[in-house]
Amino acid sequence: MKIRKFAAGAVIFLSLLSLSGCGSKKVDSWAYNHEPTKEVLAFYKGGKAVFKGEEYTYTEDDTSIVVKDKDNSALVHCVKDGDGITLYEKTSYHRNGGDTSDGIVGLWTQSNGWSYQFTAEGKFSEDAIFYGSYSVDENEQCIKLMYDDPISDAYLYFTLDGDELFIDYPWPMVRTQGSSGN
Repeated sequence: MKIRKFAAGAVIFLSLLSLSGCGSKKVDSWAYNHEPTKEVLAFYKGGKAVFKGEEYTYTEDDTSIVVKDKDNSALVHCVKDGDGITLYEKTSYHRNGGDTSDGIVGLWTQSNGWSYQFTAEGKFSEDAIFYGSYSVDENEQCIKLMYDDPISDAYLYFTLDGDELFIDYPWPMVRTQGSSGN
């Protein structure tokens, strides 16, 4: 009788372990550099990724990592940089000024108040806080932001669709502090 109870308990325990994901081995854990203790992105053996609490898959090569949604479409991509990565997260902005024939020139906003303004003279404003000059590489679909403040240049990959500007915004990532894998 005791052996049956023990065997049943062991089966239940092992089943719970497999359901909880404890069998998945975390490979790496990443946080935004401005919130180093809050995990944003984790990679597990077998191609599983968790981005902002949601499960996805990922592929990796020597220079980059691509996180894919359930339709196998790229959700975000990461560029490896030594021991760190830069995460490129897609955001969309709506044109609130300028002519669609002007390319990216005009005021672009999000409902949360974030904005970019690009002038025909090659100047930009980011969120009406950061200012500088910009250049556009049409072949690479890339905007280079050169800040007036002592901030490193940023490269934004973009696509235009009428009055919508989609930007892959670069977020420097650090390994999550206090994380030691699973």
